[in-house]
Amino acid sequence: MTTLEYLRHFHLFGYAIFDLVLSFLGMYLISERLSRLFLKINISIPKINWIYLTLPIGILVHIIFFTYTPMVKDFISLNSHYILKIVILGFLILGLWKIKRVK
Repeated sequence: MTTLEYLRHFHLFGYAIFDLVLSFLGMYLISERLSRLFLKINISIPKINWIYLTLPIGILVHIIFFTYTPMVKDFISLNSHYILKIVILGFLILGLWKIKRVK
């Protein structure tokens, strides 16, 4: 078992904790640059909003590239996993909450 396989072995509600932590950490590290980049096109996005948008963006990217991870499969499932869908929708709403156009 490689180190990566070992780290991905631990799960929370069926999702790899390592993947979730790495996603949020990565978004935290690039959020300042993303906010500055969007400010150049007159869109103000607070850094915390990028953290909230981590899972919705991740699901969207996985769907675009046809990479069906367990979370994506659960999210697109029509008849189950309603709590996951509510959490993702909540993160999306929080992520879009204070985005505004600036002059």
